[in-house]
Amino acid sequence: MSTAGHAVQRSELATRAAVGAVLVAAALTGLWLGGVVFWIMLAAVSLGVCGEWADLAGAGRARKRLLMFALSVPLAIMGPLAAGPDFFALGLLVGAAGFALLATRRSDLAGGILYAGLPVLAIMLMRDQARGLLFTFWVFGVVWLCDIGAYFAGRAIGGPRLAPAISPNKTWAGLIGGIAAASLFAGVLHLYQGLPWRLTLATPLIAAIAQAGDLYESWLKRRAGVKDSGTLLPGHGGLLDRLDGMIAAAPVAAFLVVLPQVRGLIG
Repeated sequence: MSTAGHAVQRSELATRAAVGAVLVAAALTGLWLGGVVFWIMLAAVSLGVCGEWADLAGAGRARKRLLMFALSVPLAIMGPLAAGPDFFALGLLVGAAGFALLATRRSDLAGGILYAGLPVLAIMLMRDQARGLLFTFWVFGVVWLCDIGAYFAGRAIGGPRLAPAISPNKTWAGLIGGIAAASLFAGVLHLYQGLPWRLTLATPLIAAIAQAGDLYESWLKRRAGVKDSGTLLPGHGGLLDRLDGMIAAAPVAAFLVVLPQVRGLIG
């Protein structure tokens, strides 16, 4: 690669790192504050994700607005000043998807409401637990460390491709490196913050699901014939490009967090 090419690559990496740092700081600030601030941040991101999903699906402006309007109803109910993240909010989320299906006659657009809304419900549910700050920080950290570990392990080791037809740059070494980094992070939280064993031991699974979410979003983009899901985040693309792993991992993580309560209800 030429000197100019290296300079461009370094500039793009610097931009990506700077934007990533800002996003992490914003997420951690919202997580720490919790309450209305955290809910507003999550709701805004969810609506943005829904809009990008509609764009990838070629929904058109009118249907895109309809999806975002339908999603806004359960998002509002999830807020701390309303019912909060409970079964009522889940029912409204499913109802919003059903409404979108009837209105558009497209199951892929209806699925976008669940894709954008379920992670918000999951994250808010985790944050509302007695040790919600720790649980939610665990999920955030697992997804972030998995992404970082996969990037550096993939570049350093290379080797066989994970899914060349979907995402040619991902490798098995990257997947293993990402899972290892996430597991190490969970181990530290277990030792120093008392992260429960069930979450610590489930971390490799959560990390693998995050990577699967990344691959799924890559497949969506390949099907739509685009490189990025949007242009909102310099160096990263769109919200979906940055949150694909979290979207997949959060609902499973939330289930594991509330598993003792579920056992209590059925036991």
